[in-house]
Amino acid sequence: MAVETKFKMSQERLDQLKEELHYMETVREKEVSEQIKEARSFGDLSENSEYDEAKTEQGKLYSKIAEIKNLIENAEIIEKAEDDGVVTLGSKVRVYDVDEDCEEEYQIVGSQEANPMAGRISGDSPFGRGLLRHKVGDTVSVEAPMGVLHFRILNIET
Repeated sequence: MAVETKFKMSQERLDQLKEELHYMETVREKEVSEQIKEARSFGDLSENSEYDEAKTEQGKLYSKIAEIKNLIENAEIIEKAEDDGVVTLGSKVRVYDVDEDCEEEYQIVGSQEANPMAGRISGDSPFGRGLLRHKVGDTVSVEAPMGVLHFRILNIET
């Protein structure tokens, strides 16, 4: 039997997924069904590109619904940790990039919420794993494709 993977996420992200699933199963599924119904009315299905496109869209929709259901069923909610002074999932961390001589701020999140461009780093990423369980003042070395990067932790908010 396969081992189920747990997806770490905030309660907010889980609620967003449930809302998205509800939309897809109600509104979007009806829209695609109507597209198929309309395309069928055009006649011969063997040469009906509208029908083929609608069926492809339906397949994509069902695949996305299955993916979201899997995420919801295997969600592991990230609880706000007690402020014990170390970086945990959910922490906002301000770091000093020793190599680039600049400060940056990140939030360590579950893999389903990661968005590096918005400063949301997955706790499963090399950088996220490197910061976890460290405290203010620690210097962290992170292995990256371009070499080892060095960061000093300036502040942690949980």
